Amino acid sequence: MATAIDNALPRVFGAAEAENRLAYMALILTPGMGATRTLRAVSRTAAAGEIFSMSLTQLEGLGMPAASARHVFEGKSRALAVDEVARIEEQGAGFLTHDCAEYPDRLREIYDPPAVLWFRGDTSLLALPGIAVVGTRHPSPYGSGMAQMLSRELAARGVVILSGMARGVDTEAHKGALDARGKTVAVWGTGVDVIYPKENKRLAEQILMAGGCILSEFPLGTFPAPQNFPVRNRVLSGMSVGVLVVEAAEHSGTRITARCAMEQNRDVYAVPGNVTNKGSWTPNTLIKQGAKLTATWEDVWEDLPSQIRLELEERTGQGSESGTATAASLFDDGNLPPTERLVFSILRADESVQLDDLIERLDGQLQSPEIFTALFELELAGRVRQMPGKNYVRTF
Repeated sequence: MATAIDNALPRVFGAAEAENRLAYMALILTPGMGATRTLRAVSRTAAAGEIFSMSLTQLEGLGMPAASARHVFEGKSRALAVDEVARIEEQGAGFLTHDCAEYPDRLREIYDPPAVLWFRGDTSLLALPGIAVVGTRHPSPYGSGMAQMLSRELAARGVVILSGMARGVDTEAHKGALDARGKTVAVWGTGVDVIYPKENKRLAEQILMAGGCILSEFPLGTFPAPQNFPVRNRVLSGMSVGVLVVEAAEHSGTRITARCAMEQNRDVYAVPGNVTNKGSWTPNTLIKQGAKLTATWEDVWEDLPSQIRLELEERTGQGSESGTATAASLFDDGNLPPTERLVFSILRADESVQLDDLIERLDGQLQSPEIFTALFELELAGRVRQMPGKNYVRTF
């Protein structure tokens, strides 16, 4: 096994680079090390691969704990790295080190960047401007609709949508990007071979099939330990040009992501919510603290640096006015047929309307078959979503 991998890496990268990559992997897998100690140790060498030929004293001189230095000196770290690289190859995955050209530049800028990133999919997306969309795992219909709508509109204009693929807002953000045939990156708190939550297996496949990317700083096989997700959040914010908060309660991981964004000098956007909804606490508080109030994609777009906007417009072939007429208002129903417009006017984004109640409220204006047909057409057009129990909400 070791010989096969030692031979395979040089074929792809060249002997020196392969050794440096293996050294990064060996250090990050060494007990007692971590991203910060790994990067500090490498910074004190001319090339990372030198660690494999250093004496125990020299290794300790790099700032390693004694036990970690011995682990490297005895060859145990290299053996772990060789095994991990073999497993990565078997999974059809890959890994980036801090020195790789594909490693995202924005992530390098943060205080504590990962030393190694495991990935599946297209890493070229990591260099493109992205917005991290985050929020609660239990959104209201309003929160789900806003996350999906804003992600769809931004992805349609070339913005990469970053999120954590958790239940709720994260899932809706990825789906919105996919609906626009845009690009999305899922940053996981598990290994890239451990799908969490399991019901998002199909979503993970769709992300990869659409040319997206799955990213993690955790080795293969890492299970979803609670402490992994706050660590993951700094990567989400660090890779982005800004973080968009949709819905989140007072005590949530979303607040950690927003705080990381502020510490990393990233823009923070927040969707305002009903003050009686506990999920509105974090975005409303962030707005009071200076986050950009966000109701449409334009609120994010207009706040982007001009250089980034120009880059996106050139890449997508769209001008800054593209789509303005249809996206300027959340409540534009002027292009709907009269029957659908009437049904749509009764529905709300922040509260579902039960079918029987809808029929009763439209009594004397529309017959039941007309209402059923209008709801069917609105669902097909993506303007309305049916919830359990024949409840309907706007999707914007």
